[in-house]
Amino acid sequence: MDFLKKYNITIKDKKLLEIALTHSSYSNEHHCKNYERLEFLGDAVLELVISDYLYKETSYKEGDMSKIRASFVCEKALATYAHECQIEPWIKVGNGQQHNVNDTIVADVFEAIIGAIYLDQGFSIAKKLIDAIILPHIEKKEDFLKDYKSALQEMVQTDRKSLEYVLVSESGPAHNRQFAVEVKIDGIIYGKGKGKSKKEAEQNAAYDALHKCAR
Repeated sequence: MDFLKKYNITIKDKKLLEIALTHSSYSNEHHCKNYERLEFLGDAVLELVISDYLYKETSYKEGDMSKIRASFVCEKALATYAHECQIEPWIKVGNGQQHNVNDTIVADVFEAIIGAIYLDQGFSIAKKLIDAIILPHIEKKEDFLKDYKSALQEMVQTDRKSLEYVLVSESGPAHNRQFAVEVKIDGIIYGKGKGKSKKEAEQNAAYDALHKCAR
């Protein structure tokens, strides 16, 4: 169970880590503890760290902070973090659940691991993992609850306007490309975005346009 090594984190209490990786279907068959209580704790730690970051590093209003936080602790987001950590191979499920280790389970386990790290290593180390995994997503302004391109398309269709994404530049080595995109509505530039892929740059440009249109 070395998926935390790349973050220089080691849970000393291996039993605690095993519990964090154990689904209720497995615990029911083997009469042992499962991750549900640790998930509850990890959820609270996760929300605190993200709330603290948004309060200190942004000037958003309370309602906006709530929406942004919700995006980064939703099931889709948590499952994404878990996939990045490569947690899935270590999750223990019962016989009837083996072919259905879905995003709900994977997301729950991620929160449980946060809870286990908090109990074993303290808040600062739990925060270290959250910062390493989640802050890059926040800084890229990802929104796991929304597709910005689709939202912009819906808005433009309502007004019967034309929408166009224009690739402005492409730079950097093959392993680290940087794309810059402009989004135009009726020929007028409404947003600009950059990203490591054209798709990401387009999403960021759509986000920029939506943000400006909402002002």
